[in-house]
Amino acid sequence: MTSLTESEAAVLSAVPKGLLRNGAWVDSSTGMTLGVDDPSTGEVLVEVADASVEDARAALDAAVAAQPAWAATPPRERGEILRRTYELMTERNEELALLMTLEMGKPIAESRSEVAYAADFFRWFSEEAVRLDGSWSTAPDGKSRIITMKQPVGPCLLVTPWNFPLAMGARKIGPAFAAGCTVVVKAAKQTPLSMHAIAAILTEAGLPDGVLGTVTTSKASSVVSSLIEDPRLRKLSFTGSTEVGQSLAEQSAKGLIRLSLELGGNAPFIVFEDADIDHAVDQAMLAKLRNNGEACTAANRFYVHESVLDEFSTKFAARFEKLVVGRGTDAAVTLGPLIDQAAVDKVEELVAAAVAEGATVVYETPLPKSTGYFSAARVVTGVSPTSRLVTDEIFGPVAPIVGFSTEDELLGWANASDYGLAAYIFTRDLDRAVRVSEKLEVGMVGVNRGVLSNPAAPFGGVKSSGYGREGAHVGIDEYVETKYLSLNVG
Repeated sequence: MTSLTESEAAVLSAVPKGLLRNGAWVDSSTGMTLGVDDPSTGEVLVEVADASVEDARAALDAAVAAQPAWAATPPRERGEILRRTYELMTERNEELALLMTLEMGKPIAESRSEVAYAADFFRWFSEEAVRLDGSWSTAPDGKSRIITMKQPVGPCLLVTPWNFPLAMGARKIGPAFAAGCTVVVKAAKQTPLSMHAIAAILTEAGLPDGVLGTVTTSKASSVVSSLIEDPRLRKLSFTGSTEVGQSLAEQSAKGLIRLSLELGGNAPFIVFEDADIDHAVDQAMLAKLRNNGEACTAANRFYVHESVLDEFSTKFAARFEKLVVGRGTDAAVTLGPLIDQAAVDKVEELVAAAVAEGATVVYETPLPKSTGYFSAARVVTGVSPTSRLVTDEIFGPVAPIVGFSTEDELLGWANASDYGLAAYIFTRDLDRAVRVSEKLEVGMVGVNRGVLSNPAAPFGGVKSSGYGREGAHVGIDEYVETKYLSLNVG
């Protein structure tokens, strides 16, 4: 077990370790547990219930039973529960941030920011709950009236990732509850504690029994498949890898389950010759290293105009020299560990392959003397546009830089990826910013900024990055069906 401080032990002790079902925390039906690792040491923090297929079905049973009453709950009441959840999360920012850093590894300052970001989704959708509207119009022949209404799609399965364990849960749960849907959440086995903390807060905020169930399991494939096969499940929202998303889409087709998929990314970070280089470097640090580089929106490949290539690369590497790698609970640390050894191995493989092709690592951070899953942050130049370090999603703190000469060349490389989640453009030319944004095959573009996420903005991608949108006023549309009523007149 990891050696813990008094505050760390207290935070871990307070979070539920079981499965939430009908308002109560229960053990797995098999009595099995799974360990949650501290990625900064590789040692086990705590054990949590390891759900079976039977546990998952019991959670869906409870959600199905609670669905009619929850759908009939006045929107204002649903919204007030979400609002109270926002307030409680805001009050407990420090405890939630420490919990997240312990199980995921990100620096504590970033965890604090994620708690605030996650809480904002509950505030946003508390306000959207009362804005679900329909329409009234006269049919073209004047003989009837066309009335539309929006109704909850029904019980939902929400599958959340390990890299943003609070924010991704809130971004899915908020609109589902606002729309009147009940929910079963399958949190990532690496980071279940943050989801358990959200579930406990929602219960404290007044969420009725059965509306939310949690399923943490080491048998994700069989557990999720069993729920998808149940005809009572009407909606699946998944954030994770493209490969798993494709499999879930195939499984969901048989039951025609409503599907939202937020999958992998390979975001280009584009610096044109007229860009403010110092500002671009500032934003590149955020776009690349936020969440230890483990983000689907992370800048994955840097395309820099050849006229400013040396300046950008030099200044970027100088900023990497100031990074402090270590356990995220240390306030001085600016870069934490990766989630597990497999993640470290993947990064090392990609960097080694690029170097073998002729790329140069111009700077890499020293690593702490620890048994944890640490990976050096590196700036790599002279990278081939076809290198796997450019074409694969790195999911780690490595910045490959490629020089370009023309806008057409740049767009050809940027759009060659199967992914299409995010992109970043740095230029002082407004016409170019709009023109290139329109031509980039992505769902989101940051112009002169390296952070995109905002509860009030639609989040999602195209191509192999998935479909559907989360956040904004459109986020709730993923959880409702439009019903048409034809009213005879005269």
